Amino acid sequence: MIFVMKKDAKREQIESFAKKFEEIGFQPFISPGTERVSVCLIGNTASVDMDDIVETCDFIEYGRRVTEPYKKANRAFHPQDTIVNVGGHKIGNGTFTVIAGPCSVENTEQIMTVAKSVSASGAPMLRGGAFKPRSSPYSFLGMGKDGLELLKAAKKETGLPIVTELMEIADLPFFEDVDIIQVGARNMQNFKLLMELGKLRKPVLLKRGLANTLEELLLAAEYILAGGNNDVILCERGIRTFETATRNTLDLSAIPVLRQKTHLPIIIDPSHGTGKRDLVQVMVRAAIAAGADGAIIETHNDPANALCDGAQSLDLNQFDELMRDIRRRGEFEGKVMA
Repeated sequence: MIFVMKKDAKREQIESFAKKFEEIGFQPFISPGTERVSVCLIGNTASVDMDDIVETCDFIEYGRRVTEPYKKANRAFHPQDTIVNVGGHKIGNGTFTVIAGPCSVENTEQIMTVAKSVSASGAPMLRGGAFKPRSSPYSFLGMGKDGLELLKAAKKETGLPIVTELMEIADLPFFEDVDIIQVGARNMQNFKLLMELGKLRKPVLLKRGLANTLEELLLAAEYILAGGNNDVILCERGIRTFETATRNTLDLSAIPVLRQKTHLPIIIDPSHGTGKRDLVQVMVRAAIAAGADGAIIETHNDPANALCDGAQSLDLNQFDELMRDIRRRGEFEGKVMA
């Protein structure tokens, strides 16, 4: 339930109003807007007489019931776009942020070469998998903690914030120097993990599951937000359909739909979304036009010999060309490169 205050509502009135509901078991939070402040109530509001409250409180403009099961992720509760700040780089609200790097960290030379190259091309953040969830137990499963150390060394060398995937709660202590923790598609509904991430004050990149609806994605984000961590970035990475021409079906319609439903930043993963390097650039173009806030892209110094997902990884020259294209198209669409 949302109560929108009048323009002349005093801060003391708003805080007292929220406090009264907190005392009777609700979780209220105050959402400042550009013109009006809203007080949002989370809890079972069935017994709350909304009309009576509006009539008796002369500082309230109107009330509204929110029927969607996600509350803090809901744009109705938070009309302004959330901007996630990562090391001085802003994700959301008119920016387009590129996160680039290899699917997996393989060795020192590989990650350093890629990190320096993507930085020179203008990417503001470095991705790389240290712990890798793979369909086959015989595939390369990542370097683990050693891979994290190499990512941190690349961060120190280039200044790029790092993004990498967390697979289980027990590994959280090793992620202290990671700038954005990624939750992969397979863990989107690992609710205990999401609740633990809600306790952090560190950005979380949440990928849509292989066969999950947008509402389920927003409810997964709600677990993190409900814990008090407001820095959540949603990622459309393709869903599994009957189509076999691409690795997954990259649902670009998710971008405008999510934009209507939530205030959270939205990026795409065209590498996993298509599984083909020659489709990455055109999908990024389309995502910019659709209003995405960024993209996470796989690039490798030697894709033909990559230990993971080489077929969908751009080589360093292809990535440099992609960045030039993103600047041109971003400027046309009014996007600022973060």
